[in-house]
Amino acid sequence: MTAVGNGAQTAGRPTRLPRSARRKQLLAAAQEVFVAHGYHAAAMDDIAERAGVSKPVLYQHFPGKMELYLALLDTHCDAIVAKVHDAMRGTHDNKERVGAAVRAYFDFVDHESEAFRLVFESDLRNDPAVRQRVERVEQGCIAAITDTIISDTGVSRAHAELLASGLVGAAETAAQFWLAGGRQVAKPEAEALVAALSWRGIASFPLQGESA
Repeated sequence: MTAVGNGAQTAGRPTRLPRSARRKQLLAAAQEVFVAHGYHAAAMDDIAERAGVSKPVLYQHFPGKMELYLALLDTHCDAIVAKVHDAMRGTHDNKERVGAAVRAYFDFVDHESEAFRLVFESDLRNDPAVRQRVERVEQGCIAAITDTIISDTGVSRAHAELLASGLVGAAETAAQFWLAGGRQVAKPEAEALVAALSWRGIASFPLQGESA
């Protein structure tokens, strides 16, 4: 098994990495192990070996396997929420916003790291700490889209949240279905199909100041 590596070598001995760099290295190794084996089958020994460090070094940064897992979840949960926020802020064209939101989910599930499995396919979904983070992804993405819908249409928050949850649900489910089905539709076309479906519904709500 090829180790992630300890960093530069000096006179045959590994150079001590800064704490932030070491943490990043350990998280990268842990992600590979968790994605490949799931939480329950992964072992701290495997993660230390993958990172090319001793177990004491691993425990200096993370007290246990759960702390490692939650740190990874935080990273990827924050990333997908940030992508949806960027989709809403990146343009004033609402059709493009819908397309960008859908694309954020397809990009997430299609990334070579397969980190989406930690968020959407975790074997720890019943753990309260894990469930809270997974729910935060859904709530954060819905909130970003809700605020945009309210700002543009003036509908009530309850109506906007329902519309936003529909868009998020469609994007997440379709992206995972597309990946599990072997990418039978080209990615740009798949994104466009889901975006068109969602846009046809949302576009029926007029902007503020326009008649229905």
